[in-house]
Amino acid sequence: MSEPQFKKIIIFGVGLIGGSFALALRKANAVGEVVGFGRSTATLEQAKQLGILDRIGVDLAELGDADLVLLATPVGQMAEIMARIAPHLGAHTLVTDGGSTKSDVVAAARANLGGRVAQFVPAHPIAGAEQSGAAAARADLYAGKKVVLTPLPENSQDALARARNAWELCGAVVSELTPQQHDAVFAAVSHLPHLLSFALVHDLAQRDNRDLLLSFAASGFRDFTRIASSNPEMWRDICMANREALLDELGLYMEELESLHEALAEADADKLEQVFSEARKVRSNWSPQ
Repeated sequence: MSEPQFKKIIIFGVGLIGGSFALALRKANAVGEVVGFGRSTATLEQAKQLGILDRIGVDLAELGDADLVLLATPVGQMAEIMARIAPHLGAHTLVTDGGSTKSDVVAAARANLGGRVAQFVPAHPIAGAEQSGAAAARADLYAGKKVVLTPLPENSQDALARARNAWELCGAVVSELTPQQHDAVFAAVSHLPHLLSFALVHDLAQRDNRDLLLSFAASGFRDFTRIASSNPEMWRDICMANREALLDELGLYMEELESLHEALAEADADKLEQVFSEARKVRSNWSPQ
């Protein structure tokens, strides 16, 4: 049997993203050993029992002979982890991440990885789920899903190819953007929808008749608010990290709401139908893949 492409990988944050990465590489027979680090011993023990990890890491010296390190923690924790791992990284250790924002992660890498920054290829797998934690991890999470790489000018072609290969082995379709392009795009199509979903549920939650309202909520409410079940800590970090781009998008959305408010106030049925028709046409022609 041929040797796996990655003899040893180390994962920081063995939840949905990190755990699924490990399981996908296992399924592809592309990894020899998976070692996990994290804040919670209970989570790491669970990941080991689930067959995600071979071992729980105890010493950062482990990083010296690792082929690949994945940072799969909330983005707010990455700078501190980068500072801790930088002195221990091997000369050929590739580092990638699963963060939902990229400009801030790149800035953290430049500030904390020192001379090892060329070994870091930032990535964002577009494959979330509402559930989080190791128990939610699955080998097919990335199958057919997009992963965006936002390479650094310092990255060698070899490092970029190895990062692309790792995500493609997970079944992902890999594309590239600059960190700035990435953050502007995802502020519009991911971060704003999450903010709006959380806001609607929060609005209803404040009301005295909350239970009555929710008892009549059906599929429309369920579909619109599904993403409000997402991890609050993670989404707090994402919103703060991508604050400028998200503020721009929120401003545009508030203008759209103001326009609809005006149409309703003026009983302008034609305007409402025009907006709804345009939206329906675009939504009907859109395919998420």
